[in-house]
Amino acid sequence: MTFRLSLLRHGRSRADDENVHEGRYDSPLTAVGHAQARALAAYWQAHPPGFDRVYTSTLSRALETATLGAGAPESPVTPTPLLMEWDNGPLAGLPREEAQERYPVPAFRHDLSSLTHDGGESQAAIRARALLALELIWQGGGEHALVVSHGGFLNSMLRELTGAHRAWFRFGDTAFVTVELSRTSHTALVTGVNLTPHL
Repeated sequence: MTFRLSLLRHGRSRADDENVHEGRYDSPLTAVGHAQARALAAYWQAHPPGFDRVYTSTLSRALETATLGAGAPESPVTPTPLLMEWDNGPLAGLPREEAQERYPVPAFRHDLSSLTHDGGESQAAIRARALLALELIWQGGGEHALVVSHGGFLNSMLRELTGAHRAWFRFGDTAFVTVELSRTSHTALVTGVNLTPHL
């Protein structure tokens, strides 16, 4: 009566090298990111994880990672905008210094307030979307699902699962977290964090 989740962050993207705010900026994988995803595919081919389903963000860096590194070609792949990174509104694609000048972060921002005065998701909206994504995956059937998404949003999902709303879980390029969820209680057992056995 256990449902397993593997939460995978995408490979290195162009925005990582550009030093810009990523978020909803649709930045593709770099050559390094492609190599990371292929290395993961090779690792999972040698050590089959037994995924029943694969869910992925619709942003290109996650879609490419899922295509190259899912390691489960027989499993159905479900792209969904629910798994997209936090919507950072006007910050998307902006150099960090420019973003700080144009959209300074206030000392206090309510969880119900948008990220900036010109848009972006509130923390409440992100939490609600994380729960909807988890519900989609939970109800999708199977015993082990792979979720390919983004560091920020995967953290939001883990916070909802664990109730650790101040926690931050590390996700390197193509790193993944493994979680076991009980189908008879609210228990979430985090069994591995920032795993990169393929690198």
